[in-house]
Amino acid sequence: VSGNLSFLNWLTLIPAIFCFDDKSLAWLFSSATRHRVFEIQQHWLHTKTKPLGWYIRQASSLALAGLLVYLSVPVVQNLLSSRQLMNTSFDCFRIVNTYGAFGSVTKERTEVVLEGTYNSSVDQSGERAQWLEIEFKCKPGSVGHRPCLISPYHYRLDWLMWFAAFQSYQHNPWLLNLAGKILAGDPSVNSLLAHNPFAEIPPKYVRAVHYHYQYTELGSEAAGRGEWWTRRLLHKPYLPIVAEEQLRPVIEAQGWHWYTRRD
Repeated sequence: VSGNLSFLNWLTLIPAIFCFDDKSLAWLFSSATRHRVFEIQQHWLHTKTKPLGWYIRQASSLALAGLLVYLSVPVVQNLLSSRQLMNTSFDCFRIVNTYGAFGSVTKERTEVVLEGTYNSSVDQSGERAQWLEIEFKCKPGSVGHRPCLISPYHYRLDWLMWFAAFQSYQHNPWLLNLAGKILAGDPSVNSLLAHNPFAEIPPKYVRAVHYHYQYTELGSEAAGRGEWWTRRLLHKPYLPIVAEEQLRPVIEAQGWHWYTRRD
């Protein structure tokens, strides 16, 4: 309920269902099915001589349980270690693994915000141009954008944008591909965004700026205006101002497809 980690929540909840007693889950099935299961259970309880298949199944279950216990030894050792490995497999068949969303939780939140402009001439600082923000579906952008509940599917692009804020755009070359699609007016991008002000006419230039985000305080003037966030622009731009003629050779050199509009 509170994790807001999309499918990771379901991966945690589903195995717990098998810990419930059959009686607690019986309401999910029809009365005829429940009656039939009860008859089968009573039959096996009162049968003194078990068929060969029953013994094979018991032996297989015990062998599998023993194998899992044996393979789980390094998993438990990793769990008790002061330097845990996250998202790691401990055998060649990938039967036992460790999963985790994060090894630690960050105390500050920074976000990359994509912007575009129709201005045909822009200086290096970009201060004289009118920049329009490109809104994503879930990640913070506009200060009035309410946080959303991410379920049952992940917004993968928003997720990648969040991780990109921890690094530079050089470590996330896919961001150049995204900027190129916006500059080329590729309509496939629109379905991934909450609002693209350049959906009809592509911008002349695109850039990415870096903000530090915090929640607004309850009862503050900003909260009264319906603002969920307060943000502070960080000193250095994240992605410098780029135009189509600058970015297209880079994208083609990577082997990515450059969209060509057919007006």
